[in-house]
Amino acid sequence: MLRLRALAFVVVFAACHAPESRPPQSGELRDDFGTAIDLQHAPRRIVSLNPTTTEILFAIGASNRLVGRSQWDVFPDSALTVPSLGQALRPNVEALIAAKPDLVVLYASNDNRPAFDRLKQAGIATVAFKIDSIEQFARDARIIGRITGDSARAGTLVDSIEATLARVRAATASLPHPTVFIHAWDKPIIAIGGGSFMSQLLEIAGARNSYADIVAASAPVTLEDIVQRNPDYVMASPVAAPKIRMSASWRSIPAVRSGHLLVYDTVLVGRPSVMLGMAAVSLAKLLHPGVVR
Repeated sequence: MLRLRALAFVVVFAACHAPESRPPQSGELRDDFGTAIDLQHAPRRIVSLNPTTTEILFAIGASNRLVGRSQWDVFPDSALTVPSLGQALRPNVEALIAAKPDLVVLYASNDNRPAFDRLKQAGIATVAFKIDSIEQFARDARIIGRITGDSARAGTLVDSIEATLARVRAATASLPHPTVFIHAWDKPIIAIGGGSFMSQLLEIAGARNSYADIVAASAPVTLEDIVQRNPDYVMASPVAAPKIRMSASWRSIPAVRSGHLLVYDTVLVGRPSVMLGMAAVSLAKLLHPGVVR
């Protein structure tokens, strides 16, 4: 249940929490709050309250420096051995300081601005990342590699993911691209928008997001509007799919009524993780069986 809640946190999170970021100046390395990053000393004690950055730290071999995580940082399994310091949004700053970190990594949400400022005032190096897109993942993974002194491993990680994404895109490029509604949440119904990595993965895998015109990563929509857009497929999690299948109101959508309901692997696809390449493979297999191995 914790993993399902963690996935829901990642998928829906961006709908309501946008950072006030500004583009980096030439030659400057900045986080997603637009704050300059000090690279003078590689951190030895890291608190990461961002599920994606925690995964990156494990993937590049820096997990032994982690002294704290959020309750939502549950991937990989070994992340659970790192002490949980509570919420990823509006964290307990006193608990973070008590962990004696020399670097804190936050999610770049406006809700985390007060904690960001207080940690800075306490003399603790603090960075914030908001990873909603594949490009943001690649950029921020490389930055994290530079911060920790593991640039080579971070580069290898990003290159491997990008190679897999390119392979899937090439395999599906000439195929018909059906439209797909990606269900993220119910009550209210939340759709994945064009600003999400999931929309990008869907395109790479050989389909089109029926809500790609929404700039945000996700947004509330109405059932009536979904019917109006008439997607070829509805894609939902293993938890949501049975409810959609049995719902009289959801059967007003032709795709649901005709059995065009796709159940996607939330562990792979539901978060912007180090598994982005395999997530694209998983979607391609779902949409175009036999095309990608």
